[in-house]
Amino acid sequence: MSANAVKSRDFHRLSSVWNIIFNCIAGGFAILCIFPFLFVVLISFTDEGSLARDGYQLIPAKWSLEAYKYVFGSGDTLLRSYGVTIAVTVIGTLVSLLLISLYAYAISRKSFKYRNFFAFFAFFTMLFNGGLVPTYIIVTQLLGLKDSIWALVLPLAVNAFYIMILRTFYITSVPDALIESAKIDGAGEFRTFLRIVLPLSLPGLATIGLFSTLGYWNDWFNALLYIDNPNLVPLQSMLMRIETSMQFIMQNSQNSSLSLEAMRSMPQDTSRMAMVVLATGPIIFAYPFFQRYFIQGLTIGAVKE
Repeated sequence: MSANAVKSRDFHRLSSVWNIIFNCIAGGFAILCIFPFLFVVLISFTDEGSLARDGYQLIPAKWSLEAYKYVFGSGDTLLRSYGVTIAVTVIGTLVSLLLISLYAYAISRKSFKYRNFFAFFAFFTMLFNGGLVPTYIIVTQLLGLKDSIWALVLPLAVNAFYIMILRTFYITSVPDALIESAKIDGAGEFRTFLRIVLPLSLPGLATIGLFSTLGYWNDWFNALLYIDNPNLVPLQSMLMRIETSMQFIMQNSQNSSLSLEAMRSMPQDTSRMAMVVLATGPIIFAYPFFQRYFIQGLTIGAVKE
């Protein structure tokens, strides 16, 4: 074995002491990332009176479920909004993956005559857009999607940035020789895409799928614009309306003794934390399904030595 090989092996080998130190550092960073959310969960289960008296504490002096009772006080409305958000997230993510993967694959192939035009067309939308008013007119009047679940799905279905990421992944990770061999065997474009390209593109698709899932789950603005039907209000918009109602009661509490009494019995700070838990908790469980491919997908286009 050469001297350089021995030095390289010794350089990459860590002693048990340094291994423990680096593991402790990594664990500390992990705790710093997780602690804010855990602290929000603890505050949401804190009694409002003890929170106002003692402030924010790691271990609450008195536990309470009043915040969640207040948020769930709308009856089945909140559960319905959960159902709408889950449906929009699942349908939107599937539609988004379908459209983005096909578009990115087309502009990644050198044999496609108009690849430069459609690549520029997607890139141009990253710099300029038609504006809010024209978009509203197209969605509501031209497409007639107002008070429709598709008004929450289609505006976010295609993202030019995701197209560019997936195009780069196709170019760097899918060998042209495989596609050419499939064509020699008589496979068409769609069969080649389904049988060869997609199985090799799972890391990129998982990354784009996670980004799309987060986008649909956290979207509230499209519901504010296009949804008036209370049965189609998603979770984020519903929580925003609850927050708005709380602020209205607080701002007008001095004008009415009834409003003052309602404000005193209303868990203000803890209910806000409960909304954060309800809004972010379920989407956290989606990450393990993408974790297997997520790191590899983030290194799309990385330079290899």
